[in-house]
Amino acid sequence: MFRNGPGLTKRMGYRGWRWQAFWWHQFFLLWSTIDGQTRYTIPEEVKQGSVVGNLAKDLGLGLTEMFNRKLHVASEAGKQYFNVDAGKGELVVNERIDREDLCGQSASCVLPLQVVVENPLQLHRIEVEIKDINDNSPSFPTKEMFLNIAESAAVGTRFSLESAEDPDVGGNSLKSYTLTKNECFVLKMKDIEDGKTLPELVLEKSLDREKKAVHQLLLTALDGGNPIMSGSSQITVNVLDINDNFPVFDKNLYKVMLGENSAKGAFVIKTTATDADEGPNGDIEYTFGSRTPVSILSMFEINSLTGEIFLKGNLDYETATSYKIEIAAKDKGVPEMEGHCRVQIDVIDINDNAPEIVLTSQPQPVREDAQSGTVVALINARDLDSGDNGKVTLQLPKGSPFSLKPSFANNYALVTSGVLDRETFSEYNIEIAATDSGSPPLTSKKTIPVRITDVNDNPPIFSQPSYNVYIKENGVPGSILFSISASDLDFGENAKISYSILDSKVQDVSVSSYVYINSDNGSIYSMHSFDYEKLKVFQIRVQAKDQGSPSLSSNTTVHVFILDQNDNAPAVIYPSSASLGSLAHQRMPRSAKAGHLVTKVTAVDADSGHNAWISYKLAEATDASLFTVNRYTGEVRTKRTVSEEDDSSQRLFIEIKDDGEPVQSATVTVSILLEDGLHEPILDLRQKIVEPTKKSGRITLYLILSLASVSVLSLVTFLILTVKCIRSSRSNGSCCMRRTDCDGYKNPNRNLQIQLNTDGPIKYVEVLGGDMLSQSQSFRSCLSPMSEYSDFTFVKPSSTTDFKEMINVLDASLPDSTWTFESQQVRKKNNRVIFL
Repeated sequence: MFRNGPGLTKRMGYRGWRWQAFWWHQFFLLWSTIDGQTRYTIPEEVKQGSVVGNLAKDLGLGLTEMFNRKLHVASEAGKQYFNVDAGKGELVVNERIDREDLCGQSASCVLPLQVVVENPLQLHRIEVEIKDINDNSPSFPTKEMFLNIAESAAVGTRFSLESAEDPDVGGNSLKSYTLTKNECFVLKMKDIEDGKTLPELVLEKSLDREKKAVHQLLLTALDGGNPIMSGSSQITVNVLDINDNFPVFDKNLYKVMLGENSAKGAFVIKTTATDADEGPNGDIEYTFGSRTPVSILSMFEINSLTGEIFLKGNLDYETATSYKIEIAAKDKGVPEMEGHCRVQIDVIDINDNAPEIVLTSQPQPVREDAQSGTVVALINARDLDSGDNGKVTLQLPKGSPFSLKPSFANNYALVTSGVLDRETFSEYNIEIAATDSGSPPLTSKKTIPVRITDVNDNPPIFSQPSYNVYIKENGVPGSILFSISASDLDFGENAKISYSILDSKVQDVSVSSYVYINSDNGSIYSMHSFDYEKLKVFQIRVQAKDQGSPSLSSNTTVHVFILDQNDNAPAVIYPSSASLGSLAHQRMPRSAKAGHLVTKVTAVDADSGHNAWISYKLAEATDASLFTVNRYTGEVRTKRTVSEEDDSSQRLFIEIKDDGEPVQSATVTVSILLEDGLHEPILDLRQKIVEPTKKSGRITLYLILSLASVSVLSLVTFLILTVKCIRSSRSNGSCCMRRTDCDGYKNPNRNLQIQLNTDGPIKYVEVLGGDMLSQSQSFRSCLSPMSEYSDFTFVKPSSTTDFKEMINVLDASLPDSTWTFESQQVRKKNNRVIFL
C-alpha cells in the first residue's frame, strides 16, 4: 500500500524549469506498510518542519488518543531527525538530513524509527527512506596533477590519473570524464573492481621535448544528475629525457585479510616491483599513492625499500571493513619513472563487542492481579559485530514471572507470564542477559526494575482467633478493657484497618450498651461498671475492615470474664428474725449437757470463691464459758453442763465474716432462755413415737421411704457429677459440661459448670448454669469437716436474691420455738440433708 506525502524543495543557485520540475516530482512522497511496517520516502536536505506523513492516521489513532497515550518517536540513528506534531498527528522533520552523512555510498538509505504508544504499551516500527538529490559535484583530490613522461615513451603508453569522487549515488553519481582536445593524448577508461572505472591518459602521438616540453590538459568529471554537475582538475605533463623503463609490480592487485584484533606493528603484506633499467634508474622506492587519505596513512605504514606494509593503528571492523590502498614504486632515474598497484585489506570481524540492551520504553508499574501477557517494557538488543558475532539471544532468570516476547528486528516485549504477589515481592529487579553467538560468546546484563502495585487481596488478620479478657467488677466506666490488633499484608489504603463491634445481645440488651471500641486502634472501653453478681461473662464480636475497594474484613470473638470482688457482706438467713434485724430468741432446758445443740446461725454471701467463705465467731456472751460457736457451721452448742447458778437469760453476740479482701462482716444477736422441765414434752413425744398407732406407723413408713429415695437419688447424682469433674479436670478442680443432652435444657448455649474447692477448711461445690450471655444460676454445697454433721445444702443466691423469700422457706422447714434440737438426735448424724 502506498500513500503520497508532502515534501519541500531546496533552492539552488540556478533554478531552471528542469530543476523546479524535479522538486515538484519529489513533492509527492510514498509510504508503505510491509509486514506491519510503515515506510515513508522523502528527499534529503528538506527544510526543518517539513511533513513526512500523517502518522496518527496511518496508525489508526485519533488526535486525542495519540495525546493521551503519549505517542513519541525514538530514532536508532542517534540524532532525533524526526518528531511528532501533537496537534496534527504528523511526522515532521526535526533536523537537516544529509544522505551522504547518514549512509555514505550505500545504494539504499533507510532510517528506522520506533513509535512508542503507552497505556497499553505498544511498539510500531516505521522506516523513512532518504532519497538522494544531486547536491554534490564530482571533485578530484587535487586541483592540479603533474605527470613526468619521457619523450621516448611509446605510443599507447597509459598513465593513471586521479579519479574523481561524487558522494551522490545512483543516477546522481559520477558517470563520465572528458579531456580537452590536444594532439598527443586521449582519455581512456580502465575497469577496476566493484564496477568502477579509472581514467587513464593514453599517449596517442610520440612526444618531442624539443618541440613542446610542457602540455596543459583539463580533465573534467561529469555526474548523471539533472542538471549535470561537474568538477575538473588541471593536468600538467612535463616531457622528460629518456629513462625508458618504469617499475612494474608483479600484481596489479594485492589482497589480504587481517583480523581486527591484530596488534600494532603486525606485518600485513609485501608488494614487489621490478625495473628493467640498471643503476639508479633501476633502484625502486615504495610509497603510498599521492591521493592516499589520512585515515589510511594513520593506520598503515610501508617500508620504502622493501615494499612491506605494517599495521600502524588499531583496526575496528565496525568502523571500516575494508581498506583499498594505492602503492607507487618510483625509480631514481632521470626522468623518474613510476609504477602503480593496489592493495586491498579486508578486516576480519572479531567478537570484540558485547551485546547492548536498550530500553525502548521505561518499565510501567504492574498490578499484582495483572493477566499473563501484560506488556511491562519494550526492549531492543543490538550488537555492533556482524554475522554470528552480531546475533544476540536474550535470557531471563529461571523462575521469573516474566518472559520476553519477540516482535521484530531484535525488538522484544517484556510481558508477565506468572502469578504476581506484591506481599511476597513488591518490586522485581529483572536481570536480562544478552549473549551473542561469537566464539567465545560475549555477554552483557541489564537490570530492569519493575514495581508491583497493590490490589486489595488480603483481609485483615487478628493476632489471635479469639481473646479472653479478665476484668474486675466495679471498674470505673470509660476505662480500657483490652486492646486487640489486626494486621493487613496489603499496602496503603488497602492496609488501613478500622475496628467495629458487631451487634449482639447481652441479657437482651445490645452489647454496644456495655462497651465501645476505638475504630482506629482497636481499644475496647467499658460504658459502665460491671457487677459480677449480675453478669459473669459475655462475648464481644469485633470486626476489622480494611479501606480497600472492595473492602475485606475478618471477625474475632472477645470473651469477657468478670472477676468477683468482695463487695457483698454476709447475709443472715437463719434465724429469720435476725436476718430482719430483730433479736433472735431461742429456748433450751437447764438439763442440757455439754455439746447440746442450741441453735444454728446460717448466713450466705452473694460473692463467690474465697470471697464467699464464711466463718462464725462468738464475739460477746453473757457467759462465754457456757456456749461455743462452730467457726465453720455456725452451730451454737453448750461447752459444759448447765448449772443452777447460770442465769436463765443468756445473750450471744455472733460475728460473721467472709474471707475476702477487705473483709466484709455481719452480726447477729441470739437471746437464749433457760427453762426447767422443757424436756418433758419431748419425752412424751418420744414415747408416742416409740408406740405409734397403726395409722401413724403407715405414715411414718411412707415418710421413711420417701426420704430414703430422695437421699439415694441425690447421692447418686452427686457421685456421678463428682466423678465426671474429677476425670475432666484433675488440675484445677473445676469442670464444665454441656447440657444439650438433657431433655429439660434444649438451648445449646446453656452450660453447667461445677467448681470444686478443696483448698481450705471449708469444702464446697459451686454449680453454675445458664447461658454465657445471661444471668447464671448458682447452687452451692458446703461440706464442713469440722462439723459433727455433714450438711448438703442447695442454695440459689443470685445477685438479686430475695432473702425474705429464702427466710420464709427456711421458716417453713424448721420447727417452731417449742422445737429443740434434742428431738433430732434420733436422726443419723451424717445423713442430715436440708433442701432450700
